[in-house]
Amino acid sequence: MSTTEREDRPSTGSRGLSRRGFMLGAGSLAGVGVLGGALGAGPTWAAAAPSSIGNGAQVPVLVIGTGYGGSVAALRLAQAGINVHMVEMGQDWSTVAPGPDGKIHPKVTSPDYRSFWMRTRTKQPLSNFLGFPIDKDVPKYAGILDAEDFAGISVYQGRGVGGGSLVNGGMAVTPKRANFASILPSVDAAEMYATYYPRANAALGVGLVDPDWFERTSYYQYSRVGRKHAQRSGFAWTFVPDVYDWDYMEAEDNGSVPKSALAQEILYGNNYGKRTLPKTYLAQAAATGKVTISSLHRATSVRPGAAGGYDVVLEQINTAGDVVTTKTVNAGKVFFAAGSVGTSKLLVMLKATGALPALNSEVGQGWGDNGNVMVGRANHMWDPTGDVQSTIPCSGIDNWDAGGAFAEVAPLPAGLETFASFYLAITKTQRRAAFSYNSATGKVDLSWQTAWKQDSITMAKTIFDKINRTEGTIYRTDLFGTNKIWGDHLTYHPLGGAVLNKATDNYGRLHGYDGLYVIDGALIPGNTSVNPFVTITALAERNIERIIATDL
Repeated sequence: MSTTEREDRPSTGSRGLSRRGFMLGAGSLAGVGVLGGALGAGPTWAAAAPSSIGNGAQVPVLVIGTGYGGSVAALRLAQAGINVHMVEMGQDWSTVAPGPDGKIHPKVTSPDYRSFWMRTRTKQPLSNFLGFPIDKDVPKYAGILDAEDFAGISVYQGRGVGGGSLVNGGMAVTPKRANFASILPSVDAAEMYATYYPRANAALGVGLVDPDWFERTSYYQYSRVGRKHAQRSGFAWTFVPDVYDWDYMEAEDNGSVPKSALAQEILYGNNYGKRTLPKTYLAQAAATGKVTISSLHRATSVRPGAAGGYDVVLEQINTAGDVVTTKTVNAGKVFFAAGSVGTSKLLVMLKATGALPALNSEVGQGWGDNGNVMVGRANHMWDPTGDVQSTIPCSGIDNWDAGGAFAEVAPLPAGLETFASFYLAITKTQRRAAFSYNSATGKVDLSWQTAWKQDSITMAKTIFDKINRTEGTIYRTDLFGTNKIWGDHLTYHPLGGAVLNKATDNYGRLHGYDGLYVIDGALIPGNTSVNPFVTITALAERNIERIIATDL
């Protein structure tokens, strides 16, 4: 592989934002310090300086996790002149050697040791195809996608510097203003939509597909079929913004750059065109010179230090998951940004084991799956969805008000014609689970029940039953097992567990301890009505602005 194809190659220039930049209220960005580097320049990123924090180190601020909330906190703190150290359980993928295919990240159709976090067998969201199991044995490795199993659900999460931004489809959706009060009732919606959502969309590099190219390219035939079926059944169909560089994707289509989204890359990382956090927030944070990151480090304890601040115990691991060394560092302030599951599990354990006993009883509560459920439909032979498909979804079907469901028209990039339409639905489920510490196992359990997914299935059926009746089609039964229609075993969108204004105050300060903060998806109680990462980012922008102004 040439150096020009490496994602960690130094940037050689800037195309700026896509010419179709989806800048919601971009005029409000003056003075915010949005990215000036190459947001969408294809295979480039600038990681923070490599680091391995030393035992006994003292840092002003420690951020646990490098996903959306943690990246926002690190950048804004650094811009305020504060030195920040981040710890990340996964790898810094910009430093990883290419695999046997010559790439850092493999295709979705070719999972291998790079694909899954510390598993010896893949656990693909679509476990079957044409009725046959498709998972396979792999070496245990610190791969990019974690399928974390609880009693009632598997939670898919990104592992590496950049967190979930490494593995999601990049659908960057701002919820409808009318829905916001049900998402974060204690937050001023006017302030979010005037200031923080625009700030988040700009910094993330959100854009829309070119409608003219969408109509021409063979790679979105599947989405055009989804549009036709939705509209013939009377449903609203809409383009959805994304953080992929759409100019780069068009160049992929004409063959002038290495293919990424058009080469079956998404679930296990994207080598070129997607604007992940290492290309946006973390790149700008690195440019300040005040942010360092220790990858392959996981936090296992946080407690008040004898001389002030907080003593944080870190386990440094290798790519096989073995603990190499254990360190204790002291931080003046700690931001929990390990994702909804990681943050919630850690806080519940710290409270139960006496490290942080003053955390309140709301810690661990209010967790939800964002109403995720997946489904496929078998189309007629005259409705092919294409043997080539972009892995980046760009459209959705909206039946939220009438049926409580929004559905991504999702790719099924099998590399052959499947005559199948595939969807990820987000539903208005009110089901909420809680994390609890299990003293017998020393682990944290989650009370989610698979049967609760029936609520989401019922809501999703308000869309797909009608489409099937209109089109004379049926559900696919071969994607999630044998004779199983619904993908009700997972979520891509974990939310809650340390809910804003309950486990924390209205800006993410944990009750009971000055200098401890939650700044990730754990703050959001279970549902955002759309893909959640823009809301996580915008809320983090709001909260860190207040924290810097008043606490630092």
